[in-house]
Amino acid sequence: MYFDDLSEGYTFETASRTLPLADILGFAEQWDPQPFHTDAAAAQASPYGGIIASGFHTLLTAFVLSLEADVWNEASMGSPGMDALRWRVPVHPGDRLHCRGRVVALNPSKSRPDRGRADIAYEVINQDGAVVMTYQITHILRRRS
Repeated sequence: MYFDDLSEGYTFETASRTLPLADILGFAEQWDPQPFHTDAAAAQASPYGGIIASGFHTLLTAFVLSLEADVWNEASMGSPGMDALRWRVPVHPGDRLHCRGRVVALNPSKSRPDRGRADIAYEVINQDGAVVMTYQITHILRRRS
């Protein structure tokens, strides 16, 4: 979809993906080597009671799911950033995640008429319906000719 195809309130959902223990450990060992992500004994003694996924792993999983939904890919011109990132509920090995995106604002560019900014609020939801993470991205999207 292009900028002009979206409307405020437009909502979409992604497919889902399970985060297996091996993936959680592999990501954490490389990118977020905190004991509650990488060490079963330390994680058991932590407030989480076991291994949990890195929030960054959860974020990147959600981003890939949103790309795979192919809602705005064709029109994407990148993003100036993200706001309001919150990790709300720990993600455990075997959790199955999907995303819900909702367009919260659309702003056509005044200086570049070929594009606009679409602010999309995302919820990442586990298999039990719990919202495990929320964030908002400003997508720069091409306009139709």
